[in-house]
Amino acid sequence: MATISSASLHAPANSRDGLEKPFAELRAFLRQFIAKAFDPYRPELHYMRGPGPAWRAKHPGRSN
Repeated sequence: MATISSASLHAPANSRDGLEKPFAELRAFLRQFIAKAFDPYRPELHYMRGPGPAWRAKHPGRSN
């Protein structure tokens, strides 16, 4: 005996899901790219490069 199913196999013709998905992926990629490319945080500007004046005040006569 044959079974008849009422579920459709594809979206209706007026659906824009097929068109919106690539644009949504492109928007997400561009948003992430711009956020990473123009990130104002630069850790090398805040990196401690050696003992500072407080260390030198506590340790007179030592050079590092």
